[in-house]
Amino acid sequence: MTSDLSGVELRDRYPLLVGDREVADGDMMAAIAPGTGEMVAEVPLADAAAVDRAATAAEGAQPAWAALSAAERGRHLRDLADAVRSQAERLARIDAMDSGNPLAAMRNDVAYGADALDYFAGIARELHGKTLPASANSLHLTLREPYGVVARILPFNHPLMFTLFHAAAPLAAGNTVIVKAPDQTPISPLEIAYLAAEVLPTGVLTVLTGNGATTGEALVAHPAIGRIGFTGRGTTGLRVMEAAAASGRVKHVTVELGGKNPLLVAPDADPAFVAEQAVGGMNFESSQGQSCGSTSRLYAPAALRDEIVDAVAARLDQIRVGDPLDTATTMGPLVSEPQLSRVQGYVDVGRSEGARLIRGGAAPDGVPEGGYYLAPTLFDRVESGHTIAIEEIFGPVLSVLEWRDRDDLIAQANATRYGLTANIITNDLDWAMDAARRVQAGCVWINGRGQHFLETPFGGYKDSGLGAEGSMESLLSYTRTKVVHVLDIGARP
Repeated sequence: MTSDLSGVELRDRYPLLVGDREVADGDMMAAIAPGTGEMVAEVPLADAAAVDRAATAAEGAQPAWAALSAAERGRHLRDLADAVRSQAERLARIDAMDSGNPLAAMRNDVAYGADALDYFAGIARELHGKTLPASANSLHLTLREPYGVVARILPFNHPLMFTLFHAAAPLAAGNTVIVKAPDQTPISPLEIAYLAAEVLPTGVLTVLTGNGATTGEALVAHPAIGRIGFTGRGTTGLRVMEAAAASGRVKHVTVELGGKNPLLVAPDADPAFVAEQAVGGMNFESSQGQSCGSTSRLYAPAALRDEIVDAVAARLDQIRVGDPLDTATTMGPLVSEPQLSRVQGYVDVGRSEGARLIRGGAAPDGVPEGGYYLAPTLFDRVESGHTIAIEEIFGPVLSVLEWRDRDDLIAQANATRYGLTANIITNDLDWAMDAARRVQAGCVWINGRGQHFLETPFGGYKDSGLGAEGSMESLLSYTRTKVVHVLDIGARP
């Protein structure tokens, strides 16, 4: 039996695929469509027993998967990429319904996720060790070997794309992977699990649904899982690291966390160009600002501030907020009622602390009833001590701050616990490179809006995380180094 939501066919009750078994017993969770606030399906709340079954299946499948050549594993990953592309429109529509992100953006997510599989399938052949000249009569070499079973714990903002992207590197390296889907957006990852079951060996990729307290903690603590990759909120990332340490096992944990990212505007910048980059950098039209990379602090030079504010406001007026499955929509709802309430709370605090609300701050007219909508929101006259300039909001709220002295600008940009990204807008190469070197961020874009490239690593400084995703660096992080010494070659008869 299926239900239909604006042309999207869904199951009433989604099972887990654990090894070669479908599991749909035990406690279930409601899957809510953020565009309407309606329950559209039920998914399992995987408990410790389900996690153990998944880990056992993954552990059993891993030796045979690792024994395949990199080329053979790559062919499997390309088969999965082809399967995703063959159902691209269906998956994009499910993803838009599941996350609330606009359909056009989710079509891009499907394409990027499939490309990630292809990319890591290709570079897996370059995964090799080294020979080292440590002595004259011996051979010293290193080997790259997989960890075994890897757990990937995902955030809610790009559920389908992150399932593919974050599984690709550890799979290519010879690990088996268990993905913990976001409890707010569980359907898209399960759809990927069903496709993977058709093209990958049993147990190689498993998707579990559930909450952090039950499913996530059981995954982190499980003795078969030695490598964990987490993406999400900083407080949750710290809990993952604490739980891994408390498990009694040494585990390799990487975390990609939040950001309070600055957009640094030089005095020579064009306000219209700044506005376009600011709106793009805030991810209003891809994830409603619900992105760790959103450039939520726009630092405008005093002489240009009014022009920039006017240009950004005019650009925000062009955004159409509405049903994520409507092709005319360019910004959808926030992911859940608690998320909407949280972001609305920051809007209220911004106003109470004296910032000037220029646009947004409430649900726009004409949006579907029951959905979690908030208009793109712009604050001017924000001070560095205001809450909305300090804390990560993770929503469609952009703050404009004024700067007059370049050294003070850099000091303000760095006066945060975070250090994920920074954007710089200028035609002055010296100004750009000086700012890029001095800003404390793991990723810096000059005259761009935070585009991601599979060939480059993405990670942050300070409380924005440990480790990097994407590129060869990510692939290597899912391997361990073994050193082999062949001693005294030719010395024995």
